[in-house]
Amino acid sequence: MLASSAEIAAVADLARRFGTMIKARDIEALAPWLADAKAGPLATFAAGLERDRAAVEAALTEPWSTRPVEGRINKLKLIKRQMYGRAGLDLLRQRVMHA
Repeated sequence: MLASSAEIAAVADLARRFGTMIKARDIEALAPWLADAKAGPLATFAAGLERDRAAVEAALTEPWSTRPVEGRINKLKLIKRQMYGRAGLDLLRQRVMHA
């Protein structure tokens, strides 16, 4: 697929570089990545990151994370979606406390 489409190859390269940048927490790679992404098929995504650049830079440099909290919120939302219209607060509380 990569050989058949230059656009798919470009997106794959940008995605790979983005993943490496995030895993390595390499803030120096952010500016070049944004420049390349803005000129390619990920321009909208890059523009969104640029608008919130302070948060992106903080995510790459700060040692703390909200991942555990986000994980619990995601799990709670999943339980609520599964139970939609089926039961009241008592059953929801029971499932959340024992989940």
